[in-house]
Amino acid sequence: MIEEKNAKIVTEVPGPKSKELVKKREKFVAKGVSCSFPIFVDEAKGALIKDIDGNVFVDFAGGIGVQNVGHRDEGVVEAIKAQLDKYIHPGFHVNMYEPYVDLAEKLVEATPGNYAKKALFLNSGAEAVENAIKIARAYTKKDGIISLQGSFHGRTNLTMSITSKYKPYKNGFGPFATETYKTEEAYCYRCPLGCKYPECGIACAEKLRTMLKTVISKDMIACLIAEPVQGEGGFVVPPKEYFKALQEICNENDIVFIVDEVQAGFARTGKLFAHEYFDVDADIITMSKSIANGVPLSAVVGKAEIMDAACVGGIGGTYGGNPLGCVAALKVLEKIDKAKLCDKSNKMGTYIMTRLNEMKEKYDVIGDVRGLGAMIGLEFVKDRATKEPYAELVKKITDYCFKHGVIFLNAGLFGNVVRFLPPLVMTDEQLKYGLDTLEDAIKNGIK
Repeated sequence: MIEEKNAKIVTEVPGPKSKELVKKREKFVAKGVSCSFPIFVDEAKGALIKDIDGNVFVDFAGGIGVQNVGHRDEGVVEAIKAQLDKYIHPGFHVNMYEPYVDLAEKLVEATPGNYAKKALFLNSGAEAVENAIKIARAYTKKDGIISLQGSFHGRTNLTMSITSKYKPYKNGFGPFATETYKTEEAYCYRCPLGCKYPECGIACAEKLRTMLKTVISKDMIACLIAEPVQGEGGFVVPPKEYFKALQEICNENDIVFIVDEVQAGFARTGKLFAHEYFDVDADIITMSKSIANGVPLSAVVGKAEIMDAACVGGIGGTYGGNPLGCVAALKVLEKIDKAKLCDKSNKMGTYIMTRLNEMKEKYDVIGDVRGLGAMIGLEFVKDRATKEPYAELVKKITDYCFKHGVIFLNAGLFGNVVRFLPPLVMTDEQLKYGLDTLEDAIKNGIK
């Protein structure tokens, strides 16, 4: 058990045991499998990670947004243990089991939209996105997909094709899927159209309307997929009007509106699902990451008539909706409700935003602070006037924090954003330590 209540560094990092395992990893693990920090985990609990050398870190990465209810939540662990004593994998496509249906019911009830919905379970966020697109194509009898600039939707061939960033996600992996198109995201800090919100009249959305009448046709497009808050793209939060315009455009053109909640969902933004902020009802929602506290699971939830468009046997997969993931997800939903984690996310977010805006007043290298709830991005620039990205400083900052017991990840197309994905059970003391260390890292980086 982790006895420490906060970060504690007892060796150089990485420590000697981690260094030995790094050598083994380099010999046996494919080079393309990346890792942000060269330590090996011994145990994790709540918002803390302890490595095999005894160093304890405050975790602001949360397994890349997977640990919203905290590492090794007791309720989730007990639910998995109880399930292990019954059965592990009979395969839902062969023999059905109750946790799958119970979770489908819970998610249909929890997702926004006052209409009949149905659910499907898979293993990963990429699989959820891929199956959502398959269902949209089956429903509309059209092929094309529109995604947003700056988006990230996965690493399969199709999801990689609709993802924006070339390196590392697409580098050397072509040819890519056809019938994929990009439209502008409302990235107001770096508006690609040179506009200023709100005077712009959401010009980026209007550009999509024009696009559907010129270079492409509504008769080509099955679906539009959008993250309510872009994750890998830099935690970009669009104006409310932008998301509403996307839905209106989809409705006007018989296009299925898919909202990708893989990173933003499950209380991360202060609501169960981030698109609740935008007063839109998605036709289909994809979700994964924090759905099952680290057990591989993803879901597609959508309007019943759309979800039923796929032929029998056309969607699913051997491990999709594994019982261990389903019982874990049921406990996650229970924990979010009983522990009021949406409220906790908003409280954490208020504290983080206050501290970061105070830092912005002090340090010219901070260009923008943005987010919803505890899903917050801090963008660094070399010059506030030119907004030239400062990825080199972000690397210095994350390295400094790591060596002082705090784990932060970067994000953004330019790698110049520090992102906040802390477990929502993080204590006030841990949160303060993390932000104090971050500020020390900024001061050290700009010396």
